[in-house]
Amino acid sequence: MKQKWQPLTVQQAIQSDRFVAVRRRIFRQLIESLIYEGMVSPETEGSGGEARFTINGRDEAGLPVVYTFRGQRRFTFGRIRLSGMPIDRTADGMTREADSLSRFLLEIRGSLGADEGRLVTFIHELEQTLFKDALAQYDRFEQGMRLEGCSYDILEGNVMDGHPYHPSYKSRIGFDYADHYAYGPEFKQEIHPLWLAAYKEWTRAAVSRRLEYDGFMKAELGARQLSLFTEKVRSQEVDPDDYVFLPVHPWQWQKQIAASHLQDLREKRLIVLGTGTDAYRPQQSIRTLANRTSPGKAYLKLSMSILNTSTGRVLAPHTVENAPAVSDWLKELAAGDPFLHEESRLILLGEVLGISYDRPALSDLVQSSVYGTLGCIWRESLHSYLEEGEEAVPFNALCATDLDGRPFIEPWVRAAGIEHWLKRLLEAAVLPIVHLLYAHGIALESHAQNMVLIHKEGVPCRVALKDFHDGVRFSKEHLFAPEKCPDLLATPEYHARVNRNSFIEADDPALVRDFVHDALFFINLGELALFMADHFLYEEREFWSLVRQAIEGYQRRFPELRHRYQLFDLFAPSIEVEQLTKRRLFPDTELRTHRVGNPLNRCAETIAARAGE
Repeated sequence: MKQKWQPLTVQQAIQSDRFVAVRRRIFRQLIESLIYEGMVSPETEGSGGEARFTINGRDEAGLPVVYTFRGQRRFTFGRIRLSGMPIDRTADGMTREADSLSRFLLEIRGSLGADEGRLVTFIHELEQTLFKDALAQYDRFEQGMRLEGCSYDILEGNVMDGHPYHPSYKSRIGFDYADHYAYGPEFKQEIHPLWLAAYKEWTRAAVSRRLEYDGFMKAELGARQLSLFTEKVRSQEVDPDDYVFLPVHPWQWQKQIAASHLQDLREKRLIVLGTGTDAYRPQQSIRTLANRTSPGKAYLKLSMSILNTSTGRVLAPHTVENAPAVSDWLKELAAGDPFLHEESRLILLGEVLGISYDRPALSDLVQSSVYGTLGCIWRESLHSYLEEGEEAVPFNALCATDLDGRPFIEPWVRAAGIEHWLKRLLEAAVLPIVHLLYAHGIALESHAQNMVLIHKEGVPCRVALKDFHDGVRFSKEHLFAPEKCPDLLATPEYHARVNRNSFIEADDPALVRDFVHDALFFINLGELALFMADHFLYEEREFWSLVRQAIEGYQRRFPELRHRYQLFDLFAPSIEVEQLTKRRLFPDTELRTHRVGNPLNRCAETIAARAGE
């Protein structure tokens, strides 16, 4: 690992072809999102296919600059997709490839209307994404990290492309490059969390009804380690019964906790215990660690004071406290639902224990510096659910390509046939989510890293879902069984002020429906539709026809839910999706969404035409 930290290695990565490839990718995603979210309106030449786009700007001297590129508006949600060709910049009569993300944004800022401070911050996020992804991709090719034949745990690191739409998909603000190598999932370094004893009176803890706390902690740490930690607390001349044991990410301890909790450490409200014996590795989300020593043990989701994509990665105490209650609720509903339990065999990776250190605030002025910075959610391991012959892959691996550019799923698709494979996938991945929405009134944020595909020799079987503490949405009025809904802590106003998109309960059922649409259809299936068209020449309209037919087949099976199909209308002409780039350029004081065309509506004519043949 130390060799990767050397400045020479960093320089080689920056001078490599991988750096250019990453820069071009970020440029494409940036421009695609700016156009799609209505922040720039390029001049367009050509229609009915690939067009030539032009964006005009001015350089620092006020002279005209022109950016040109080719692309098209696709059937899938009207997405803008640029070609693989570089973006050109013309200035002073000279045309060259655009090679500066910051210069591009500064030269078009007159038409963006963005907050200047946020524009500068966003430029930094893009440059950090370029730097960190270039290092990761360079290492991937140098090490020959293939996807084919990898286990689920290895794929969590080897599938490293990040968010396919968000341009600052790997910003990781707070990490320097040594941190990136040490803690980034791409590099698969072992991590040993630091354990603290936290004073119970200042912690917020919640335990699943299915869990016995003492037995769980003994199983997770081991009897000997648990005894050693207990004795260490006792050696501080305090009562171990007044404390709970809480893991912290080593980066979080070094960069945040040690300095910001000086008084707590001095007064023994926090006591350093040391590391355990188990080694962990980060999953794609960075802050979730998988136990490498004992894969069947729980995952640890830890607070990290970094910013990645649009979100800070701390753990808000109210969500930590809600986590076990939400998991218990979902699991109880699924266990009593024959469609979910017996047919779909849906796996819900329960969040069984949540602890956060939430000391009394001295003032709102300083609360933000420590809010959510020290907490953990223990989540069930996927390995304890896999049956004989089943294997798992992260859902975003379905749109990944290997080192040679070959789609990871190509052998599976060729063996089964495109339509048969897609139908099995939709049965496994879409219908459980749709059923939870229609039959129960619950929407899950089932985007890429929150969904895992379970397959047998490449044939989709079922899915595992995760991340429920803040990844559910519902309208209590429209729940099928509102009496079963747990009493959840509402989003505090000071949290809502910095993240208007963070809420669980909504009055409008359209907000519940669009939570499904934005995550499952716009991100997961939207990217897959584009991928299938680009790599397998399977038309997007046909893809969405298959999706609609799968949902319509479900609706015919459950006519008693007819009124729910109108309440949560997945076939509406348009839906609201989040403006991920606009959120980085404007204050987060309101919901940043825009209305886009729904391919599940537009494909109806294709189905009707096929039926009439």
